[in-house]
Order: sequence, then C-alpha cells, then structure tokens
Amino acid sequence: MQFSIGVEYALHCLLYMVDIPPGKSVGIKDLATYQGVSETYLSKVYTKLRKSCIVKSIPGVNGGYALARNPEDITFWDIIEAVEGSSPLFQCVEIRQNELLLDKDNLPDTYTKCPCLVKAVMWEAEEQMRQYLRNKTLAWLHEQVRNKIPEEHSKATIEWFNNTKSR
Repeated sequence: MQFSIGVEYALHCLLYMVDIPPGKSVGIKDLATYQGVSETYLSKVYTKLRKSCIVKSIPGVNGGYALARNPEDITFWDIIEAVEGSSPLFQCVEIRQNELLLDKDNLPDTYTKCPCLVKAVMWEAEEQMRQYLRNKTLAWLHEQVRNKIPEEHSKATIEWFNNTKSR
C-alpha cells in the first residue's frame, strides 16, 4: 500500500494555507515555488481538493485558492480520499472460489457464501486506519508544526506568502 506523492503535496500545501487571512488566496505557483514541487502536478492535486470542497477557487487576477472549510473540519482522511479516491485499499476477488479441489456441492454455505476471512481482516485494518486518519485534522497538524519550528520561521513563511508577486 502506498499513497501517491499528491497526498504529501496536499498536506504540506494545505498546512500553509491555514495562515492565509480570510478574504485572501494563494496561487498554485506560489505554493509550488515555496515547496519546490511541480506546479503542473500540484495544480492537478488542487483540482481534486476543489472538487472535494476542501479548497475553493478564487477567480480573478489576484485569485488562487483558499480553504473551503475550517482547518478543524478537514481531516487527513478527507485529504487522502480527495487525492486518491474512495476505492478500498484491499481488492478481494474471491479467489477462494477457484480452488482446484473445491467441490462446491459438498461444502457448506458457511464456507462458500460467508465473507472471506482474508477480506474481513484486511477491511477491518483499513477501517482502523481510516478512523485514525479521521481523528487527525489540518488544525491539529498546524498546531503540531507550530510547536516544533521556531516562531521566526512561521512568521517568515506567512510574510513570504503575503508578499509574493505572482498573485
């Protein structure tokens, strides 16, 4: 199992957007420049975030993106699902039904029609991961990062975004 680099791009870039003042927006070019990532790829990620109502597009010459919801209401899982989609991580195709020696006429329904135990375990594990990631929000991430980096770095980051010329 592996999430795409788009999840990392989204989490880091959304983190910087928490400090964008209300009524202002930030452009993809600025976010990509600041992070040193592909503007084209980040633009595709932000299209997915917009469709999932995590960010909103602000039109116009000074437009860009702003958070569409409060950081407390945006979970890691919301972001992952926006970028990666909602398909289960584990795909069960019921290969147990293809067993060479399987005599379907002589096996009880509890074996052939019940949920596959492999699938049940994998889906339970996946649900536990989803629940954990639903409990971590963008606001939580912002607070954790703010407590770990020097205050002057936080201020410099906010100032950099407020003074960029590409918007």
